[in-house]
Amino acid sequence: MIFIVVNFTVRPEYSGRWLELVQPFTDATRAEPGNLWFDWSRSTENPDVFVLVEAFRDDEAAVAHVQSRHFQDAMRDLKPALVSTPRIINTKIDAADWSLMGELAVD
Repeated sequence: MIFIVVNFTVRPEYSGRWLELVQPFTDATRAEPGNLWFDWSRSTENPDVFVLVEAFRDDEAAVAHVQSRHFQDAMRDLKPALVSTPRIINTKIDAADWSLMGELAVD
């Protein structure tokens, strides 16, 4: 799978409505056949920082995502809301889904 984590620092005037602003992009990405997940979180230390954790089935699915109209639209539409260029980790891992955490197994 292609596993991606992106860290967005949002202008304070957008942080209260960031999740609303990204909802169309989120919905369209989740509907892609190769998307495994696309989940947003908000920093507990800085309310202007949002983290996106996403995964795609394979290279083909990741390329289709980046070439999609909704991706291109989001890159244009979200830019004014950002303080700085988002930071990203993008890597290929040998997995198809989340694994269970053995150190904290719940019976």
